[in-house]
This record gives sequence, C-alpha cells and structure tokens, in this order.
Amino acid sequence: MEGVFTFIGSILGEGSGVVVGHLILVTVFIMWLVFKATANLKAVPNGAQNILEAYLGGVIAMGKDVIGEKLARKYLPLVATIGLFVLISNLVGIIPGFESPTNNINVTLPLALVVFVYYNYEGIKKQGVVHYFAHFAGPVKALAPLMFPIEVVSHISRIISLSFRLFGNIKGDDLFLWVLLMLVPWIVPLPGFLLLTFSALLQTFVFMILTYVYLAGAVAIEEEHPEKSPEPIVDTLGTV
Repeated sequence: MEGVFTFIGSILGEGSGVVVGHLILVTVFIMWLVFKATANLKAVPNGAQNILEAYLGGVIAMGKDVIGEKLARKYLPLVATIGLFVLISNLVGIIPGFESPTNNINVTLPLALVVFVYYNYEGIKKQGVVHYFAHFAGPVKALAPLMFPIEVVSHISRIISLSFRLFGNIKGDDLFLWVLLMLVPWIVPLPGFLLLTFSALLQTFVFMILTYVYLAGAVAIEEEHPEKSPEPIVDTLGTV
C-alpha cells in the first residue's frame, strides 16, 4: 500500500518493487520449506515434513468430497501449489513491516487465469472440443441461443470472482491492520491479528475449493463410489 512502511519498500522503493520483492520473499520461503521437508524423508515424519504431509492430506480430503479421491490426487499439484502460495502470501501481510502480495490485483488475476485456462483445458481434453462447448447450450435446443452466451459470461466471470474476491479481502485486511496499528500499536491489536490469520486461512480455502469445483464441472465427473456388482432387477413374480 502506498505510504505504508515496509522493509522491502525501504530498499526497493514503492510501487511494483514492493510487490516483486514480497513475491520473491514468499517464493524463497516456500522453496526453503519444501527443501526442509524433502531433504531427509522419514517413514515417521517430523518437523517440516510432518507439516507438509498434513497439508497435502488435507488438500486431498478437501477435493475428495468435490471431485473424488482419484481426481483430487491428480489435481493435487495445482491446487496444493496455489494454496501454499496464497496462504503464505496472505500471512506475510499480517507481519508488521511486510505486505501481502495478494493485496495486488496483478498477482491475484494471473492466479485466476491459470485456474480458468487449466480447467477449460482439462474439460476439452476429457470431453473433446465439440462436446465440451455443447453443454454450454443447455439441454433444451430451443434455448441454446440464449443459454450459450450466458454460460460464456458465467465462465468468464469466474476470473473476476476468483481474483477480486482474494484481492479485495486481503486489501481490506491490510488496511484494517494499518489503521489498527496506528490507533493502538501495542498489546490491544492481538485479537485483530487472530482475526486476520483466520481471514487468511479462509480466503486460501475458498480459492482452493473453488478450483476443485471448477475442475469437477469441467470434467463432469460424478461422485465416486466403491465398485460393486450391479444388483439384479427382479420383477413382481420374483424372476430375474
């Protein structure tokens, strides 16, 4: 935010330098965390490995109810990477002297575009170009000229929804923290930090779950059920 002191801003100056500097900081921290987690893998995890394994397990559990366990694991690299980046970016802004990269639309918009392009790619790959775009027209052919442009606008609006929701909420959180620290700079802001931490977690969860939802809609996968043999159809006389 313009006019708010940040350590990186004092070195690189205000403007795009602050955003780029904090993006580099977030990237370096994530790479360090991943390196620590994978440098010495153990059967019984501890430390950073335990944290990341718990995180990845939670991401799979989140996607399992939306898209099924098999596809939740398939799309785990995308969703987990986005989630980790968004979470760390959100939390960085809670530390006085730092700023959330996700409070800038130039960061959240590319994230939304990645999700948009990828889920459409997966849908076309799964169903084919014609069949994928045919469902935009809806089940009633007479309403196809009306439904198709509505569906197109609906899909495009997802870019705005993903990017502006994250940007707006984190921007508001940073402004709230700025005002809070100006008014009561010592012990009193502690409940505010807890609230901002919850908001950072919530916004990360929303972004991740919507990514799974959009992927589920694109590949048109029904909820997975355990495989079992079909029940025989018995008529009223008891014959199969």
